[in-house]
Amino acid sequence: MVEPVRPHTRFEKARIIGARALQISMGAPLYVTEQKLREEFSEELQALYGVEEAKIRFVLDPLKIALLEYERNLIPIDVDPHDD
Repeated sequence: MVEPVRPHTRFEKARIIGARALQISMGAPLYVTEQKLREEFSEELQALYGVEEAKIRFVLDPLKIALLEYERNLIPIDVDPHDD
């Protein structure tokens, strides 16, 4: 995703993240690596699986992945606002 010309509204942000999460849940390729997911969510993974098991697992929640991709401007989706 290219830096938007203006900041997205909360509704646009929700729409972009929701659309991307749906794509991920249906098997679309990720724009972040498994290693980046492990690093970003290491505390959560350790709490769920323990220290050793967290090293081989990564987050599978499409919404969390989509939010991470949005925050890092990796999603190639933008909004075309209608200026009236």
